[in-house]
Amino acid sequence: MGEVKVMVDVRGVHKSFGDNEVLRGVDLRVGTGEVVVVLGPSGSGKSTLLRTINHLEKTDRGLVSIDGDLIGYRRRGDKLYELREREILRQRAHVGFVFQNFNLFPHLTVVENIVEAPISTGRKPRAEAHAQARRLLARVGLSDKENAYPRHLSGGQQQRVAIARALALEPKVLLFDEPTSALDPELVGEVLDVIRDLARSGTTMIVVTHEIGFARDVADSVVFMDAGVVVEQGPPAQVLDDPQHPRTRAFLSKVL
Repeated sequence: MGEVKVMVDVRGVHKSFGDNEVLRGVDLRVGTGEVVVVLGPSGSGKSTLLRTINHLEKTDRGLVSIDGDLIGYRRRGDKLYELREREILRQRAHVGFVFQNFNLFPHLTVVENIVEAPISTGRKPRAEAHAQARRLLARVGLSDKENAYPRHLSGGQQQRVAIARALALEPKVLLFDEPTSALDPELVGEVLDVIRDLARSGTTMIVVTHEIGFARDVADSVVFMDAGVVVEQGPPAQVLDDPQHPRTRAFLSKVL
């Protein structure tokens, strides 16, 4: 086996909001087809890290590349120039983002939510986008819901639609920001099962979650963040069962 190609490369990323330094020099590399689970207490910078990866938040210092392309900037000589919004949106199409609160368009049916981006970005003609949406709905187990509106769905169903929508642009990487934290406990499993299935099919993913069992099951690598830095990183068996850092041990003793 050759070396795995790096799909996401985060180098020295800093981000502050006012006086609050949320990221303090984060480095993270994710290989193609890898699943990285990010754990850590609230306020450790996990969500902000995800948002810098697709340039929803601009970094103060440091760089993010996806599949070898610098995100949000162009390099000329030794200077960086911020890209125009249109170019950033084009880059963002390669990064699927699944939010905590689903973020579906309430006035659109399930199938319209999924085809909206591929059609509006000109990536796919309408008929092709609809055919793909139906395939994606089958994949997340919701073929019978294509004409339903989000308000008629459970939280777990809405989140599965949100995953199908993120997949519709055929992204190079999928980012999940606590995809089950807004769900009733009995609905968590159906969403994690869909993410498990994506992991098996070789989708590159970064998942911020509190679901330790899922991390143990699915992650190639577990990253523990605290106070804006990566404290520890490694295979799940090592980080979860034999953590080296006292902060990781203290966190896991509370959640396990």
